[in-house]
Amino acid sequence: MEKWNPGKIKKNSFINEDYNDKKDIVFGIRPVIEAIHSGREIDKIFVQKDQNSLLTNELIALAQEHGIPIARVPLEKLNKITRKVHQGVICYLSAIHYASLDNVISEAWNQGKEPLLLILDRITDVRNFGAITRTAECMGVNGIVIPSRGAAQINSDALKTSAGALNFIPVCREENLKNTLTYLKDSGIQIIACTEKAEDLPASVDMKGPVAIVMGSEEDGISPEYLKKADKKVRIPMTGKVGSLNVSVAAGMILYEVVRQRS
Repeated sequence: MEKWNPGKIKKNSFINEDYNDKKDIVFGIRPVIEAIHSGREIDKIFVQKDQNSLLTNELIALAQEHGIPIARVPLEKLNKITRKVHQGVICYLSAIHYASLDNVISEAWNQGKEPLLLILDRITDVRNFGAITRTAECMGVNGIVIPSRGAAQINSDALKTSAGALNFIPVCREENLKNTLTYLKDSGIQIIACTEKAEDLPASVDMKGPVAIVMGSEEDGISPEYLKKADKKVRIPMTGKVGSLNVSVAAGMILYEVVRQRS
């Protein structure tokens, strides 16, 4: 996988130039294998769940070697994506080049900044992801971290909803978020989980130093195993009758508090 160059950020430096929103899938066993070998940035691969040919197993092994997420799905799901001859394999190309987390952190330090990261735990709605990315870029977030599985597909809808933010902000795809949180903590970065289950308010927590904000899924919030890793847990204060905020709105509110404190 091509790593992010920690030099001067240029417009479109994170956009996959090979990406075309009208042709964001590749199907067929051989074409997908060739896409992997060519170094194309791949979001995920769907493989028909009852298919176990030698060539299919070769593709799966190759994808695993490159850290590409694979999902076994029924034939009906594949047929809904395309009616063309897919041979039981469809892969989604990514609209961006994924960045190296190490490089993102190093670049923040090199610029004399306290690293500010945003970790998204299973945010699956593409428009929510795009809106969060837009806000994160405006608030000076150095990088967004997503899991390799269970995250929104970064496609043309994400690009449009981000209003160009994905041109400027690096996105890191990590295989194991639990290990990533441990690594960040060991690197001196404070982990702050934003959850309605918390007692503390954002303004009561010092976020002027290196910080990674964790936002949870639209359905059930932050995974319990990640909550255990948090140094602090905060909740957005609310006085209305509705019990929770849209995750993109909540992300904007807590990131504003970080900017307020740092200003």
